[in-house]
Amino acid sequence: MRTPLIDLRGIRKSYGGGDSPLVNVLRGIDLSIHAGEFVAIVGASGSGKSTLMNILGCLDRPTSGEYLFAGENVAALGSDELAWLRREAFGFVFQGYHLIPSGSAQENVEMPAIYAGTPAAERHARAAALLDRLGLASRTGNRPHQLSGGQQQRVSIARALMNGGHIILADEPTGALDSHSGAEVMTLLDELASQGHVVILITHDREVAARAKRVIEISDGLVISDTANDRSTPPVD
Repeated sequence: MRTPLIDLRGIRKSYGGGDSPLVNVLRGIDLSIHAGEFVAIVGASGSGKSTLMNILGCLDRPTSGEYLFAGENVAALGSDELAWLRREAFGFVFQGYHLIPSGSAQENVEMPAIYAGTPAAERHARAAALLDRLGLASRTGNRPHQLSGGQQQRVSIARALMNGGHIILADEPTGALDSHSGAEVMTLLDELASQGHVVILITHDREVAARAKRVIEISDGLVISDTANDRSTPPVD
């Protein structure tokens, strides 16, 4: 039996306590994800999906429970090891793109590699290759305001892949896009999963979630359904 890349066991997350009311955001999440999966985590506002994303991406730690990454307990990692894992294994894609306004597409894509200490020539070449792969070879020098929303999101996906991005965490990646651009982004995420990346899509939109190969619904901090989805991402018109 294959070891899951991500294995959550009884994950709980609470805030408050003491003089403040205790709020239980996650109330015992069990979840396993393997390499190459395209998973959507869907839930209404306040369901706990954003908190779960932060824990999956090692941006936050659970109050209790185990998080195993490739069989290793994340709780046993020191701050430097955790930072390395977050930087090298995960890539983040957000609804608002989070691009640096004054930077070109190429410079934005290179940012994670700068923090990782990658030599300039190597990061220049990799960023250019990623932008070419995502259909933006002619836009490398453009700043965000010179790009459409769909192009900006592709830049943010290229940035997420810069250090490897074996696991892509995409938080409402189509939320600010028109239907055509949104469909293009979903097709791209599907292609990344088929190439071996884990793609975890966080969304409140069931139609968007239905384009993933597996749909996990979370409500009140609990997984209430986990179903395989045999529908493919619809073609872009």
